[in-house]
Amino acid sequence: MAMGIGISGLIALKALTFFSIFIFIKNLGFTKLSLPFLYTSLISLLISLASLPFINLPILLGKSPDGSFPIWSKLMFAPYIYSVRVFCMLRRWFSGEESYTLVCDGVYVGGWPSNKEKLPPGNPAIVDCTCEFPRISDFAGLGGYLNVPTWDTRSPQPAEIENAVKWSLRKRSLNKPVFIHCAYGHGRSVCVTCALLVALGVAEDWKAAEKMIKEKRPYIRMNALHRKALEEWSKDRLSSPIYPNK
Repeated sequence: MAMGIGISGLIALKALTFFSIFIFIKNLGFTKLSLPFLYTSLISLLISLASLPFINLPILLGKSPDGSFPIWSKLMFAPYIYSVRVFCMLRRWFSGEESYTLVCDGVYVGGWPSNKEKLPPGNPAIVDCTCEFPRISDFAGLGGYLNVPTWDTRSPQPAEIENAVKWSLRKRSLNKPVFIHCAYGHGRSVCVTCALLVALGVAEDWKAAEKMIKEKRPYIRMNALHRKALEEWSKDRLSSPIYPNK
């Protein structure tokens, strides 16, 4: 998707659609029935604005560091956070794509794990690159959790990428598998995984890492924002390359 459009354009279109439905139903005389459509339209507009690249406020949804959502967020943003979960599961079901892919020893990339069956084996440490999906409570006792809250089609900041890489390196040094996920395992999570493969010494640079991942997970599609963040991370990163099993 275009660098400046992405989720903001899609959600703005949703806002316009629901506002049009609101006007139509209201004009039919069903004012009370039209109000949920107005509310959904307003929430969609708010998310569209907050996800613009020059605003970029994923904290708007209130996701906690442990991956949970407070009650106020579940109520206020219900039209968004529940609809994306349903859409994600339907899209995955129709696409038939695997929930996760092993890209190198102990490193997996994939989509939101809605249940334990969607997790890689070995009780992996989880790097969650979403701001809109919850951490399932059943995962609380697994190998660790790090949230890097990022809007869909947007990118983690270089400092966030570096933090995720360092965290993942510590888990790998303990021989713990690492699972990096976003909604579908196509953009945000691939961005972080590219950096991790470079830091592990598996790939020479992020471009080589992207090619490596694409060979194993063909539907990945990083955009200009992901690549820009990786370029900046490559110039300023502090994590030194290491080599597995050495």
